[in-house]
Amino acid sequence: MTSQKTDVLCFFVNGKKVSENHADPETMLLSFLREKLRFTGTKYGCGGGGCGACTVMVSRYRPVTKTITHYAANACLLPICQLHGAAITTVEGIGSTKTRVHPVQERIAKAHGSQCGFCTPGMVMSMYALLRNTPQPSMDDIAEALAGNLCRCTGYRPIIDGCRTFCQEANCCQESGVTNCCINGENGNSDEAEYPQLFDKDQFQPLDPTQELIFPPELILTSQTPRPEPLTFQGERMTWVSPGSMDQLVQLRSRHPGAPLVMGNTNIGPDIKFKGIIHPLIISPTRVTELFETTQTPEGVWVGAGSSLSEVRTLLENLVPQYPPEKTELFRALIKQLGNLGSQQIRNVASLGGNIVSAYPNSDLNPVLAAGRCKLSVVSSGGKREVPLNQDFFVNFGKTILKPHEIVVSVFIPFTRKGEFVGAFRQAPRKESSFATVTTGMRVFFSEGSRVVQDISIYYGGMGPTTVSAVKTCAAIVTRQWDDETLGRAYEVLLEELVLPPSAPGGKVEFRRSLTLSLLFKFNLEVLHKLRHMDVITDEIPEKVQPLPREIQPSLQEFQSVSQEQNSQDPVGRPIMHRSALSQATGEAVYCDDLPRTDGELFLALVTSSRAHAKIIQLDVSEALKVPGVVDVITAKDIPGRKVRTMCGYDEELLAGSEVSCIGQMVCGVVADTRAHAKRGAAAVKISYEDLPEPIFTIEEAIEKSSFFEPRRRIERGNVTEAFKSVDQIYEGEHRMGGQEHFYMETQSMLVVPVGEEREFNIYVSTQWPAATQEAVAQTLGIPSNRVTCHVKRMGGAFGGKVTKTSILASVTSVAVWKTNRPVRCILERGEDMLITGGRHPVVGKYKVGFMNDGRIIAADIQFYTNAGNTIDESVLVIEKILLHMDNAYNIPHLRGSGAACRTNLPSNTAFRGFGVPQSLMFVENMITDVSMVLGLPADKIREINMYRGPSVTHYKYQFNPENLLRCWDQCKAKSTFSSRRTAVDQFNQQNQWKKRGMSIIPIKYGIAFGEGFLNQAAALVHIYKDGSVLVTHGGTEMGQGIHTKVQQVASRELHIPTSKVYISETGTNTVPNTCPSAASFGTDANGMAVKNACQTLYQRLEPIRKKNPKGLWESWVTAAFFEKISLSATGFHRGPDLYMDWEAMEGQPYAYFTYGACFSEVELDCLSGDYRTLRTDIVVDIGRSVNPSVDIGQVEGAFMQGLGLYTLEELKFSPSGLLYTRGPSQYKIPAVCDVPLSFNVYLLPDSYNPHAIYSSKGIGEPVVFLGSSVFYAIKDAVAAARSQSGLAGPFPLDSPATADKACLASASHFTQKVPVPKPGVFKPWALNI
Repeated sequence: MTSQKTDVLCFFVNGKKVSENHADPETMLLSFLREKLRFTGTKYGCGGGGCGACTVMVSRYRPVTKTITHYAANACLLPICQLHGAAITTVEGIGSTKTRVHPVQERIAKAHGSQCGFCTPGMVMSMYALLRNTPQPSMDDIAEALAGNLCRCTGYRPIIDGCRTFCQEANCCQESGVTNCCINGENGNSDEAEYPQLFDKDQFQPLDPTQELIFPPELILTSQTPRPEPLTFQGERMTWVSPGSMDQLVQLRSRHPGAPLVMGNTNIGPDIKFKGIIHPLIISPTRVTELFETTQTPEGVWVGAGSSLSEVRTLLENLVPQYPPEKTELFRALIKQLGNLGSQQIRNVASLGGNIVSAYPNSDLNPVLAAGRCKLSVVSSGGKREVPLNQDFFVNFGKTILKPHEIVVSVFIPFTRKGEFVGAFRQAPRKESSFATVTTGMRVFFSEGSRVVQDISIYYGGMGPTTVSAVKTCAAIVTRQWDDETLGRAYEVLLEELVLPPSAPGGKVEFRRSLTLSLLFKFNLEVLHKLRHMDVITDEIPEKVQPLPREIQPSLQEFQSVSQEQNSQDPVGRPIMHRSALSQATGEAVYCDDLPRTDGELFLALVTSSRAHAKIIQLDVSEALKVPGVVDVITAKDIPGRKVRTMCGYDEELLAGSEVSCIGQMVCGVVADTRAHAKRGAAAVKISYEDLPEPIFTIEEAIEKSSFFEPRRRIERGNVTEAFKSVDQIYEGEHRMGGQEHFYMETQSMLVVPVGEEREFNIYVSTQWPAATQEAVAQTLGIPSNRVTCHVKRMGGAFGGKVTKTSILASVTSVAVWKTNRPVRCILERGEDMLITGGRHPVVGKYKVGFMNDGRIIAADIQFYTNAGNTIDESVLVIEKILLHMDNAYNIPHLRGSGAACRTNLPSNTAFRGFGVPQSLMFVENMITDVSMVLGLPADKIREINMYRGPSVTHYKYQFNPENLLRCWDQCKAKSTFSSRRTAVDQFNQQNQWKKRGMSIIPIKYGIAFGEGFLNQAAALVHIYKDGSVLVTHGGTEMGQGIHTKVQQVASRELHIPTSKVYISETGTNTVPNTCPSAASFGTDANGMAVKNACQTLYQRLEPIRKKNPKGLWESWVTAAFFEKISLSATGFHRGPDLYMDWEAMEGQPYAYFTYGACFSEVELDCLSGDYRTLRTDIVVDIGRSVNPSVDIGQVEGAFMQGLGLYTLEELKFSPSGLLYTRGPSQYKIPAVCDVPLSFNVYLLPDSYNPHAIYSSKGIGEPVVFLGSSVFYAIKDAVAAARSQSGLAGPFPLDSPATADKACLASASHFTQKVPVPKPGVFKPWALNI
């Protein structure tokens, strides 16, 4: 193929023609848009189609139907070579702040649906593509369109509310943020003006479909004159051929049987990207019309194998109403599976044929197609044949019986017959956009008017290397009556037939085996109900397991309006939109990797250790240096200054020298002219190791070998040992809590540019602490800090993960700049980021609690062990915060805690939103739940009995008043109608055997500010320019938490000018030096006060001018001040509180004040699968007087959803050798739209004041993360109801996160109890129990 000429690739982007003479098959649309066309609004989030940040709209003309199709797709998986003749629309193409903002952009922004903003363009484009096809969507349409887009900041509610305004069926009074809503049984429209709203939908511009970009007429003309010859595109390593006819395709396939066929690139693309697989030739048959044809026959329908999954679903949905229900059983089962298979973006491009022949073990479609007696029509140079989809079709992992040169042309989906039923079921780690754990397709055919089984097929996915047929189970059922006796025998046979070894890939073996039984049982219930409906059986039958509720309800956001006396121009206390929201929604907001390439810029790719504990014997970079484009390799020897970073007395190497202590430790870096070349160079580096004995991975191993970071901490109030002697009962328990990946949408990003003289450097970096990065780089290069300037425009999320590791990465990047004297950019890929940077600390806790029979807890002793990883990082500080919060809201007179950070051979864990508090309080609340179970008393009563009341003192002798804590608790109970819901939940559980509801209410008392007093200082610099505009710079960094927006409000109030006159450009170490990190929920407290100080200074300077001209305008005062030589620039400073903690004396004042809250959650649990849905959440939070209610409510909702992920969904999995398995959104599941509580209500406690912070507000960024545990305890409550039904009572273990497998197994149904539990120690597990 190499001798053939390359064709010119032609497509349109945002209405403009793009002609590419040298299209490389390895180039994805995402990199082409960002690097070649400079459309940087489309973001890189994961590179694997799992996050939606890169969503664009693809439009194509269909000559056969003479229609134009529009669909959302992931640009990271779209090869540009596949876009010949297509029109692409990006976020920049639909609107901008310079011309006209599109209604989608406007509504998401003004509904406060953009915080860090990194996911916003993708959200906008998913919604835009929906509206192009459905201008008046339903809420189901909206939820489906957004299912493939992840957001780590907002909690999704404001995004949904913004999109809901397009929804005609949602004319509910709450749609625009009205608090007194009809969903509370009240008419919200009557007194709408009395209640403050987050946004006013009446101000939104209407959607006008006539204003959209038209499809390019040139593409219509070219598609009507089809080009029969193949299209060929040649790249550096691959050739792409797109045949124009079936004959050409057959000939190509015959000559190149090993070349993959690519339709949607959802399978081959990730293999190339993540596994490094190279295909010299790729065949793309997207222009072969026979692959897209549909033919109906009396027996069923032939569907073109090239049809996208979305097209197949639409086709089947259109066919179902045309036929009697008995003929469409299979169609409806497939529609059900297609609704949950991948995201909308994936289904829009993935093909039916590709999905089948990929032969994934956990395929959603293959079990249903096989059970439904489908068949394939295949063609090759030898002719055509039909191949049945049955147990013989799937040979091994990714292998079928098809010959290498054969091509699947179409798939036959037959009609079902009278008396034939088809069922399709799946269980997945997340309800939507998730690979399945177990899937199944089942078909049964009865003799007419009888319950005797004439034929049956049962297939499973996720139970081995291929789709498997339960042949023996079917044999145990066929020819017998469909009844309890037959099915009871079938369960036993199935358990024997489908056996997974304990160490099977994917783990969760007991759960997967139990699912095979419970899914067959679900099918049994469906069949019984259908037989009853047909009057074949008349006896009583068990309840059918209905799907979990999924309809998202309008939610409430209650906050206090500003007083009527407040100046209308004063923005403080008003729900002001995030100052960058519109720029973020239009793709104009600039993030680190959006900065244009500078002349001579290089890219740095990191080489990390593949061993957990080993000596480096040799580092061979010779092959890497031969890779085209590679300029140099950076090793520890190249560091001119300090080669280590010291924290808490421990040194951490920037680059490993002679030894590695975890998989993922940075060893060296490769710099090259492009990302692709740097990545190839990094792959060519060879490292020889000598393994060191006995690596430590788990907390138990660390305890056994006394592997700890010092100091360990201990605190005690009262005399715990003596108190245990006087209590009625003592209970001892243990709880395990997994870690959590930050999953900020923007990965670690930096660009280091040499100024060119006097060893000066500019660093553009995504960090929470610019001063620390500045200092680290200066020390690494051996130069003074005044030669290093850090610039932070904004971050695409951070959550504590862009502090310590970022400074190390920037230091390594700066060494590359030092050595090459050229600018160097380093942007981690998602998998690298997750591997290298660590996350929230996993914790194992053991507790002993003494209590009275009335529920009063007298004494508690809790031991905390965190898995710190291979370096100390901030682990000791995390332990300290764990111990300082271990009382939560409870006055336990005798309380003892000890904490140790375990040193292991896993990547070092670090700060994460909450900084140990979400772990600490989890153990306290678990202990209280256990006490309630031992006593048989309601958990909320145990909590109330033990709460702080009246003037109180913590276990570290800090005095406080818990009045607002109790107000939050009482209001939360009232707002959630706790008592009546408890009654309703109990009644539901009595009436439902296989589904249970649970509820919980959880309080929090969270300390705000840094315990290290020096970190609470802040500074600001404010300039007033002659035209009256104001530039504010402060030490805080914007990561989506809205600090710049709040600071803008502060400046506006203090200078008595509109916010439109105040601008904040960036955070820079050259304007505000020696800043402290934006963390500890203290950013606005500190920096707001510093800005207030500077503005007051300036306003006082203008006082003589104002007195001379009291009726003058602001601009005239500023001009006069300039001519009178009054300085219009001022610094501001806030010293912050002098906080401390004396660990020897076990007392101190480590916090400035407490933020209080309480949260109620109710869930519905499917006990057979472990799936759950949060039906309702009510959060009441005391945040004093909110500076900006929309920002603060956004922080509350986002933190809650992050906590929900932590406690119920997100699992980090490590191999037995210490390798992180979960390195992307396909393996690691953060909450999506499908996880939002169906009714999600937030109430800011009214009439609260806080003298310790700016304008009487409170910090809110972190506290509510822990309130996500209310969902965990609601699940535990539901599980307890299920166990009670099985005769089990008392405390039981349920570790966090309460994923579906844990909830299902803990529910202890008779199906889970049938599965034998393998003995620990006799097998090597697939994953470590970290």
